[in-house]
Amino acid sequence: MNSKHMQIGEVAARTELSLRTIRHYEETGLVVPSARSQGGFRLYTETDVARLMVIRRMKPLGFTLDQMRDLLDATDRLDNEPGLDTDEHEALLERVREYEQSATEQVDKLRVQLTRAEDFAETLRTRLHQAAPATS
Repeated sequence: MNSKHMQIGEVAARTELSLRTIRHYEETGLVVPSARSQGGFRLYTETDVARLMVIRRMKPLGFTLDQMRDLLDATDRLDNEPGLDTDEHEALLERVREYEQSATEQVDKLRVQLTRAEDFAETLRTRLHQAAPATS
């Protein structure tokens, strides 16, 4: 990924997260700006944006901040520590597999909820259509 730096406003627009949310994720240690400008403004890279997108995608699936931190730690180590021994590498992969399984289960639950919501909306449309006065 390139090293072009972006200020927090551009990152917020790209990730569709509020400035407040990005700052909260910084305060909780989930994301750390790659640099600061001479004026002290937070500066982010594409890697930081990608990290925020992972967090944004985990949030609606009900993952906690600690779970987000744990997954990001595992993926960071897999990506940045080429000298991991086989057992440690496999343990990290297993952590990621568990999150993938959990995410898949949550997506399935959300699909059921969405289907129920769509059925309800269709029931209301049908009721409105049936109750509407006939026009000539």
